Amino acid sequence: MLDLGFVRNNLPLVEEKLRARGADPVALLGDFHSLDARRREAITQSEQFKARRNELSQQVAVLKRAGQDATTVMEETKALKEKLDALDSAATALDEEMRQALARIPNLTRDEVPLGRSETENVEVGNWGVKKAFDFTPRPHWEIGEALGILDLERAAKLSGARFAVYKGAGARLERALINFMLNQHTELHGYTEVLPPFMVNSKSLFGTGQLPKFAEDLFRCEDGTEFVPGEYRDNDHWLIPTAEVPVTNLYRDEVLEDAKLPMSLTAYTPCFRAEAGAAGRDTRGIIRQHQFQKVELVKFVRPEDSDAEHEKLTRHAETILELLELPYRRLLLCTGDTGFSAAKTYDLEVWLPGQELYREISSCSNFEGFQARRANIKFKRTGPDAKGKNEFVHTLNGSGLAVGRTWLAILENYQQADGSVKIPEVLKPYMGGLEYIVKQS
Repeated sequence: MLDLGFVRNNLPLVEEKLRARGADPVALLGDFHSLDARRREAITQSEQFKARRNELSQQVAVLKRAGQDATTVMEETKALKEKLDALDSAATALDEEMRQALARIPNLTRDEVPLGRSETENVEVGNWGVKKAFDFTPRPHWEIGEALGILDLERAAKLSGARFAVYKGAGARLERALINFMLNQHTELHGYTEVLPPFMVNSKSLFGTGQLPKFAEDLFRCEDGTEFVPGEYRDNDHWLIPTAEVPVTNLYRDEVLEDAKLPMSLTAYTPCFRAEAGAAGRDTRGIIRQHQFQKVELVKFVRPEDSDAEHEKLTRHAETILELLELPYRRLLLCTGDTGFSAAKTYDLEVWLPGQELYREISSCSNFEGFQARRANIKFKRTGPDAKGKNEFVHTLNGSGLAVGRTWLAILENYQQADGSVKIPEVLKPYMGGLEYIVKQS
């Protein structure tokens, strides 16, 4: 969420940044100046009435102590109280209207983010690895997985409907191996602290990281006797998490972090659940776009002046996994129109899939600056010579380190052999019990 004072003092800039995202400032902001003026006037009048009420209360006390008639002053106090109640009610309603207006505004993209309307205008800023030359026609992962008996989409559909998968045998073990490999790399090599959070969160948490209210239709909500009303964010309702970003970031909601503990780096494995409401007809083959998938997430809480450098570090940590697995990839800087609601700047890592002859996103690494921290009220208190005497909002960062299912399918497509088997990447062999190849399951 943006700071009200910042929006008030920089409205032309905010409108310009919204247009750069392809958003309509009028639809999001309405008549912001009018709303802000009415809200401030109501607050000012309320404060003036309260001051007058206090003066009258003191006059009543003085008159009574002197044994004089205080009826006239008491009647004025009563009339003033009725006006004050109505004014307070109006001020509260305007304050809520302003809060909801601010909640609708996406983060402002950084100046270095390229202008663009869609993913076609993202800019490649780096690449790694050499695409393997095959002496046969490489197949897509769904064909490889089915032929080896390690991926069963038909029975998954029987169990749960479309966009679900069943992994079997060495396929299931490969998924587990990737999770353990990624967690070990991030904790032992990169210094992250592993957490295992709940897989359900309340609506307060989803508001904190920016999924609510905008993306409610993309989430799975539990029918637990509560009703979701946009603008009302509860602590006793439940939603399945779309990513570990939500519970891990909200671990410190409404808390003040110690300066000495920053930067704080956390990693978590969780399943992720997404309704994919806007993805009808897209990626219907294979396991690219699922309602349930596994992911290892990276989350950082940092000082504002450190967030750019920490964003680069986090992105490199995700890239390291791809490089250790020897999977060719490229890094894209997302354009304004493709940058997520809460992000100020995002790098996407896309892995090469020879069976489909294209790159696909496998990690999205974002700097949210203070946007999520303001929504979730996560602050820190400086110590030492830089201390300013008041708490400040931290900057939050996160990225996939990596999406496990997409790493799984990238291995199948990049390590497939002419005889139909799949070679195990060298770094995964200890996690696979020394297995060299995945061959057809009996």
